[in-house]
Amino acid sequence: MRSNSAVAVQVDEAAVESLLAACDENAVVLVRFLYCDTGGLIRGKSVSRQALRSALRSGVGLTVAMAAMNPFDQLQVVDGMGPVGEVRLWPDLSTFHVLPYAPHQAALFCDLYDLNGQPWEACARNFLRRAIARGEAAGWRFEAAFENEFTLAVTDTSGSFHPFDETVCFSSIAMQAVGNLPVALLQALEAQGVSMQQYYPELSAGQHEISVRHAPVLQAADNQLRARETIRAIAQQAGFHASLAPKPFANLAGNGAHVHISGWSLDAPGQNRFYDVADRFGLSQEAYHFIGGILAHLPAVVALTCPTVNSYLRLAPQTWASAYRCFGPDNREAAVRIASGFWGDPQGSANVEIKTVDNSCNPYLALGAILTAGLDGIKKGIEPGDPLSVDPATLSEAERQQRRIDPLPRSLDEALAALAGDALLREAMGPMLFSAFEAVKRSESAFFVDVDHDDTRAYFSLF
Repeated sequence: MRSNSAVAVQVDEAAVESLLAACDENAVVLVRFLYCDTGGLIRGKSVSRQALRSALRSGVGLTVAMAAMNPFDQLQVVDGMGPVGEVRLWPDLSTFHVLPYAPHQAALFCDLYDLNGQPWEACARNFLRRAIARGEAAGWRFEAAFENEFTLAVTDTSGSFHPFDETVCFSSIAMQAVGNLPVALLQALEAQGVSMQQYYPELSAGQHEISVRHAPVLQAADNQLRARETIRAIAQQAGFHASLAPKPFANLAGNGAHVHISGWSLDAPGQNRFYDVADRFGLSQEAYHFIGGILAHLPAVVALTCPTVNSYLRLAPQTWASAYRCFGPDNREAAVRIASGFWGDPQGSANVEIKTVDNSCNPYLALGAILTAGLDGIKKGIEPGDPLSVDPATLSEAERQQRRIDPLPRSLDEALAALAGDALLREAMGPMLFSAFEAVKRSESAFFVDVDHDDTRAYFSLF
């Protein structure tokens, strides 16, 4: 039996008492201990107020097998992830938030720790923590924000989903049709410390989008889980079903979760190291090298940012979803977009947008992969090539070859093969996390071998 003296985690007793007081003040009787699993689903366990003090001090037990469970609850064979063994859901007390859409409930986001009190190798949140640490060691602090597209649907008498309306992009009619949903969504997010910046109807029938304010990358990933949970909950309360699946309807535009990222000086917090006033697009050489690293590793990165079979129905040419490995200023067909700076704040708003991201991803894995690739570009001085100011699909094959613009993986299997061949990302993930991710995703691909990939019902309610 392990000795308690071997446990390395430390309990902040003052923070525990403060959290318990907050529960009592808000009449909280259940607290969700949440994590994002290998397959991108948000899972967890709820703890009663009576048992909460103990759970905050010792975590909540979880079978190691959950890291090998695919989105369809099919357990995969992964070494060390069978019926024997346990890890702890260890709550990050700073993430505590009362749930405005679930009366008398609150939530915490958790890291996975082994029974010796060490970060578990298969923990996605710890993967991002390690990427952050590598950036900090090089003097960087990164901030990020997600743009969330989602589809509002209703069911017919047969139980089939349909877009709730047929309005057009940015339509004020669509704004009116959803009633109080945007206001309720804004208020619920802000009650959890997430600032919603914009809301608007998007291109497809029933499709809408919100953007939230940027935050340090770990907080940005936590905010993304809050946004996903809140979108679905508020939509349900308004009488809709919200799907964040990459391609909820085969004949309509897909849902992305584009990531905006900026790099700041760790020692000079107000200095955006991605900005250079002398550059024609306002970017520094380090920012270009960051883009170069993203592009160099992008075929492997998309396995983590677009990690479902459904994702590759969305990543098609001339759908504004970015099917080619290239970058450009405000080019929405490029995988990486140089975003225009805000008038009056060009330095503070200098950022790049990675468009090859969707909401079937685990945001900790996605941001960890983006940071790992970008930092490699900075370290090695990888040049991204020439910026592209046209739709890459309009170029001839010869022109694309000349410009070194190649297509991204066209399937999950292709992306997984690229990830398996990318030594940098495999090493950053570590053998346990990589093995679990690959097994879960290979099984997901196999699940659809005899299924029409246009049949989106398997994904519609998962994300």
